Amino acid sequence: MNAWFTPELKPLAAFLTSLALGLLIGLERERSPAARAGLRTFALVALAGTLGAMLAQETGAPWVLGAGLIILGGMMVATYFKQPLEADPGTTTIAAIVVCYGLGAIVWYGHVQLAVALAVTTAVLLYFKAELRGALQRLTRQDLVSMLQFAVLSLVILPVLPDRGFGPYAALNPYQIWWMVVLVSGLSLAGYAALRLAGERHGALLTGLFGGVASSTATTLTFARHGRQPELTAVAALVILTANWVVLVRLTLLVAVLAPALLPQAARMLGLAALAGVPLLYLGWRRLERGELPALALGNPTEIRAALGFGALYAAVLFAAAWLADWAGSRGVYAVALVSGLTDVDAITLSSLRLYNLGSLTGHQGLTAILLALMANVAFKAGLTLAIGGPRLLLRVLPGFTAVALGAAIGWSLV
Repeated sequence: MNAWFTPELKPLAAFLTSLALGLLIGLERERSPAARAGLRTFALVALAGTLGAMLAQETGAPWVLGAGLIILGGMMVATYFKQPLEADPGTTTIAAIVVCYGLGAIVWYGHVQLAVALAVTTAVLLYFKAELRGALQRLTRQDLVSMLQFAVLSLVILPVLPDRGFGPYAALNPYQIWWMVVLVSGLSLAGYAALRLAGERHGALLTGLFGGVASSTATTLTFARHGRQPELTAVAALVILTANWVVLVRLTLLVAVLAPALLPQAARMLGLAALAGVPLLYLGWRRLERGELPALALGNPTEIRAALGFGALYAAVLFAAAWLADWAGSRGVYAVALVSGLTDVDAITLSSLRLYNLGSLTGHQGLTAILLALMANVAFKAGLTLAIGGPRLLLRVLPGFTAVALGAAIGWSLV
């Protein structure tokens, strides 16, 4: 925008940007009858922020910017104090005024893109007040504990860990190991939150999708148990197949984040597996009659004990894979993939990607390890379904499991 103005008018670009941001936030506040500040007020506040930043820079007196914020904040507090409304104590509008003033200031200092992103975020938070309040009212104490524990895992523990290799083969990097814990816990927490906010009874397909993100093993266990009931067999089969189909999406996301160079080959292998499973999912969904769904028995997805357990499992798999790769070549890694994939595909996938990034495995060897782990996991889930849900449920899920396994094998052969 600055290119459109002469040197004398270049400062005008910052003021016009601030005006637009103030109008954006003020537009939302204007629709609230209880708010004491609307379109014009927020536009003026944004302009005041830019003007204060300009004066502070030109005069070399940074206190001018702070003084302007104190004056505006004091005026808003006084307005609500003189004419209080029980329905709106004014804290949200006052906070929005402070943010708007700050946005105007950072526009002057050249952070235009950041200011625009923050202004849009502020408007969204103000507009979706009812939806956010409704979502928060559904959260239980365990939900809040899960979020706090995830914050501890990602924001407290992760930054202080050393980012270098320890032990034989320098295979154990505390920072990288814990980063994998944070990544998997974050995916599980996202699925768990989706289940809590959207509900478990909005359909078998939705439950399978969210359950697969949270924990495909927990979803399989829960619905295999209910699959023994004839009236729930079809529902249980669809949920189990959907949850385990989501595992393919999870693995693709892990490859995209951790080894982008390997993504085209991995997407071909995992994409064909996913495509092979879609027709059976569609048929199962079309044939399914509406009914009550059993609740998923999911625990806290970010529990510290569970996080430490996964971290220990990942470190053990990583060390075993590095040692066996040195001792027996790629066949050693394949043996680890078969064994660890029985219970957890994520750990061997993350380990294989780590070894690929270190140059210990080629791309083809890493994909082979992922394929073997996936095959072992499918076989384990099929056995789990038979043992808990019985032959009737197994006959429902076996075609889907077989299609996914064959699709993955064909994709791997093409790679």
